[in-house]
Amino acid sequence: MCGLLAYFSSSASAEAHRDAIADALECLHHRGPDDTGVEVIKSPDGTGADAVFAHKRLVLIDAELSHQPLPYADGRYLLTFNGEIYNYLELRDQLAREQGARFATAGDGEVIAAAYHVWGPDAVHRLRGMFAFVIWDRQRREAFGARDPYGIKPLHYLRSADGLYLASEKKALLPFAASAGAGDAGVDTANLSHYLTLQYVPEPGTLHRGIERIGSGECLTWRPGGDVTVRRWYRPVFRPTPPEQPQALYDRIRETLRESVRVHMRADVPVGAFLSSGIDSTAVVALAREFHPNILTFTVGYDVPGYSEIEVAQASARYLEVTTIPTKIGPQEMMDALPKIVWHLDDPVADPALVPLYFVAKKAAEHVTVVLSGEGADEFFGGYAIYREPLSLAGVQALPDPLQRGLRAMSRVIPEGVKGKSFLERGTTPIEARYYGNARMFTEPEKQRLLRRYDPAVRYTDVTAPVYAEVPELDDVTTMQYVDLYTWLRGDILVKADRMSMAHSLEARVPFLDKEVFEVAATIPVELKLPRRSTETKVALRRALAGVVPPEIVNRVKLGFPTPTRVWLAGAMYEWADTILAESTAGDLLDLPYARDLLAAHRRGEADHSRKVWTVLVFCIWHAIFVARTLDPGVERARSALLTKPVVGSMVS
Repeated sequence: MCGLLAYFSSSASAEAHRDAIADALECLHHRGPDDTGVEVIKSPDGTGADAVFAHKRLVLIDAELSHQPLPYADGRYLLTFNGEIYNYLELRDQLAREQGARFATAGDGEVIAAAYHVWGPDAVHRLRGMFAFVIWDRQRREAFGARDPYGIKPLHYLRSADGLYLASEKKALLPFAASAGAGDAGVDTANLSHYLTLQYVPEPGTLHRGIERIGSGECLTWRPGGDVTVRRWYRPVFRPTPPEQPQALYDRIRETLRESVRVHMRADVPVGAFLSSGIDSTAVVALAREFHPNILTFTVGYDVPGYSEIEVAQASARYLEVTTIPTKIGPQEMMDALPKIVWHLDDPVADPALVPLYFVAKKAAEHVTVVLSGEGADEFFGGYAIYREPLSLAGVQALPDPLQRGLRAMSRVIPEGVKGKSFLERGTTPIEARYYGNARMFTEPEKQRLLRRYDPAVRYTDVTAPVYAEVPELDDVTTMQYVDLYTWLRGDILVKADRMSMAHSLEARVPFLDKEVFEVAATIPVELKLPRRSTETKVALRRALAGVVPPEIVNRVKLGFPTPTRVWLAGAMYEWADTILAESTAGDLLDLPYARDLLAAHRRGEADHSRKVWTVLVFCIWHAIFVARTLDPGVERARSALLTKPVVGSMVS
């Protein structure tokens, strides 16, 4: 995996920014500690410099030749690329055979450049993998950047009066934010409100005004003196279709996933896998061992009953005859690591699962450079229990509108906590108004209490309404899956997977999040995902993997590296959490005494406020690091030996 940073100048003055770009690149050292490249691209007439490309490389393939930034076509193009193209060998062969393309390296980056030379922006449709890349066409004086279909790899951008900056992580853009007119670490209060609802900051925005993200499946085009043009090049299309033979569908799921695992294992370095107690990671390990019988696996747990997955993972490892290396963490490790975790995140994500993922990635990085992981299976195959909600509410929603309105009025007078109140409320509320993802932190009344400057015009529907509008034809269950692809998956799941692995210079690959796998998953009808007379989820996937994973795992309920924050915030972590809330400088944005009251009530056992308190804690730590700058996260700043040559030879006129 890699880290990229690029600056494009409208006035051919990019060379003056080289040292600042090289310095900012060092905060991305963790993404690619093996190689560093900084290149200045001269304008065609030689009177100035159009761009500076900077790159941090984690070497996985073609260590000797695939240095980046990478030139192509006699220096017409320069590429900086983060990710992996799993079909690069096939594309390389096609480009050489059909287009006469020549290659100076054996890596996948040059294949992207060659594909862009032949097919232009449409090249992205031919890439199978996870990627964020930027190409400068020196002849056309045009920048093109793109991100993979599901948002596995990040790409941020910042517009300035004189150009455009792009980077893998937002922290590399912060030194330029003030001069670009984006303010000095100004907090975007609308996205703060969204964070308090969703537990993450939704794309394309960030918590820093003026710094944005290219969305999943989107690409960007820019020319000197022009504006940034962002368009979507990929949109997943669900098309549920009852199969004539369910077994044929199960066989297709299994074989497509097996092939995805095979190509995801392409690397010149050791490959391992994360292993939890659920079917997703276990399936990846089971299929991976067919190609690499000695694959190492890694799991994490705690000495808290009901939370550790180590024992189940070890049993699965024995069944599959692979080695698993466990890691145990306690409350002190969590408290010590959280500032580093938040620094790596760039924007706060209040998912406690970040912490075990951080530690299991740290352990894995001691043994391998690449790990396979199970993200994406739930969104593709219908794995979340909340997806059953439309089935349970179907009877109420089938009632005539007047009767539904009466039941809704009845629900308002039922006291809080009385059985049936929530069922009536949700059953008489359209899906567009009631579902906005897996996480539901603070309600609007709670946010009105918590936010110092609450704006009732900022609602979660600002995020979800455009997504719902794209799929009016889908059933409610499949609609929820689609909404999660554009909210929960790319806002929470993939952010934590990328940042927590990259924190340790470890590449995490996700075989479920593959276009070929989605093409199969998209056809599964609701009854083969969530049968009405069962509590099972992602049934088609479970049937497909019967005989591949251990029998006791096939129908196991999902846990997914659970974290005992509920227990620890009421005990070992209480004083730590209370001190953070008491001393935070974020009081101009949040009513922190209210948050402390929630923490105290949680400790007394009056209610489980652990997720709400954790959401505020993570924000306070983020604010101290990135806004107030009163907290040193303890991340050692790298100082690599930057390349001294100012330009690629072919880049100079």
